[in-house]
Amino acid sequence: MSHSLIQIETQGEHGEIAVVRLHRPSKRNALSDALILAVRNAFAGLPRTVRAAVLCGAGEHFCAGLDLSELSERDAGEGLHHSRMWHEALNQVQYGPVPVVAALHGAVVGGGLELASACHIRVADETAFYALPEGTRGIFVGGGGSVRIPRLIGVARMTDMMLTGRVYDASEGERAGLAQYLVPAGGALDKALELARRIATNAPLTNYALMHALPRIAEQSADHGYLTEAMMAAIAQSAPDAKARVRAFLEGRAAKVKKS
Repeated sequence: MSHSLIQIETQGEHGEIAVVRLHRPSKRNALSDALILAVRNAFAGLPRTVRAAVLCGAGEHFCAGLDLSELSERDAGEGLHHSRMWHEALNQVQYGPVPVVAALHGAVVGGGLELASACHIRVADETAFYALPEGTRGIFVGGGGSVRIPRLIGVARMTDMMLTGRVYDASEGERAGLAQYLVPAGGALDKALELARRIATNAPLTNYALMHALPRIAEQSADHGYLTEAMMAAIAQSAPDAKARVRAFLEGRAAKVKKS
């Protein structure tokens, strides 16, 4: 499926992998409101066969951030509602139906980094670079970055990026926690697809727990977190799929964990 701003294709025998591609290459995939809404609709409307998704960008960059040509003067109320629209869209990525792997290359800047931080796993190639230039442009992040990015790299690093305009290259970003995987130039999408195919074989309820329960447990007090964990564990292991997997392991029909 293809639109002017976004492309969606499914892969796999049963269409279990969705590839969602930002498609404004002439604008370095800069985020207009229309593109943000297209992202929201893409993840809200994934086919029921999809078990994992990959988010990537067309052209030489993942996403260069907010399209400043669309930046208009808004009063406080309009600015509030505009930011909340972005929150709703990126929540569809983080708290949607399936895990999302981001394939990052070139610019991962501003709103592009906010979008990447809403994904569950980030794979970067050696061309990737990260920045939050909002601080030097007199504005503040508005797409959830002040919540999500410190969870990846800490408040101090994000503060430094915004105060000074610091740019992280691919290696620095991986060491800081902006990406979990670093691959040679041009290899991000292939690695992301490899991970997505592996994720798609997991029990759906386990994937759901990791997407929806784990981040909330991390924000709870220990006592509340233990209770949430216990309830989620009980629900996940009661699923027929989970019971079959445990039975296969006990009967020696499942692969054991090995050092790669």
